Amino acid sequence: MKLSDFDYHLPRELIAQYPCAERSNSRLLVLERAKKRITHRSFADIVDYFSAQDCLVLNDTRVIWARMIGKREIVHPHPRGVGGGKQEIFFLENLSDNTYRVLAKPAKKLTVGTKVLFENGLFWATVLADQGMAKVIKFSGNGDAQDFWRKLGRVPLPPYIKREPEDLDKERYQTVYARAEGATAAATAGLHFTGELLEAIEARGVNIVYLTLHINYGTFAPVKFEDISGHKMHKERFILPGKTKETINAARERGNKVFAVGTTSVRVLETCAGSQGWTDLFIYPPYRFKAVDCLLTNFHFPKSTLLMLVSAFAGKELIFKAYREAIEKRYRFFSYGDAM
Repeated sequence: MKLSDFDYHLPRELIAQYPCAERSNSRLLVLERAKKRITHRSFADIVDYFSAQDCLVLNDTRVIWARMIGKREIVHPHPRGVGGGKQEIFFLENLSDNTYRVLAKPAKKLTVGTKVLFENGLFWATVLADQGMAKVIKFSGNGDAQDFWRKLGRVPLPPYIKREPEDLDKERYQTVYARAEGATAAATAGLHFTGELLEAIEARGVNIVYLTLHINYGTFAPVKFEDISGHKMHKERFILPGKTKETINAARERGNKVFAVGTTSVRVLETCAGSQGWTDLFIYPPYRFKAVDCLLTNFHFPKSTLLMLVSAFAGKELIFKAYREAIEKRYRFFSYGDAM
């Protein structure tokens, strides 16, 4: 299939800049694949779609405050005094103790050997390797790097949210069940759940289980080939606990449904043969799903691998019909937007 097949026009004002006042007050577009029917509900109504002994699978990854602002070290002697400018660093992955792969902005200013200072030099990062937009850096200073970014890091809001992070984002850009630190982007399909809503689902006899996949830049890397089959997904590590796997298998054996919350959960369940490992599974039409019956997700970017995944799940024609209807009805899109 062609990349251009997955393009659509989205009015800019439909990109949600703030979360809904209450998590479960988001809108829910319900797409029934078999009946090719679309209905419009409140997210709190999702309880109605579960039966006893169904299985709900959640990704319990926890977002780290991965965005940090420092200053490049001024290097002397130099006729113009190189350095001293503002430098943004965005964590991608931990490579070893205090050593990370990061994105840098501006990237060209960070050459090998450059130091970025934080907290007036109490903590600093040294560039060890230049990988273009990505850099490998090592943190030094008083204390552990993780403790440092927990204290001073900023919420890594995506670039289409055109504002600086605020205090509310520390709560709302995190699911209520987030546990395992490591993501640099939220598992946004789960942002709509409240503790009370999960209790109501569980009260219906639904088995709620967890897996972990730390979402990072690779999840959103753009497809650069017009023939989408040429795209390679970035590898992401996952953990699928034994209890989760057993509960899912039992549900399938009984004929109950498996509900996956988020495209990351889908990729793990469709990949997994063991309890942990790496996934680079790229799902696009006409992929046939083996492990998931129902998918809860947000609305996705044009030409994104996430849009391709949901198109494989429900059929491209039906997905694009749903997107057109969502735009007509002024749904809110992307991370802080509504669900389907």
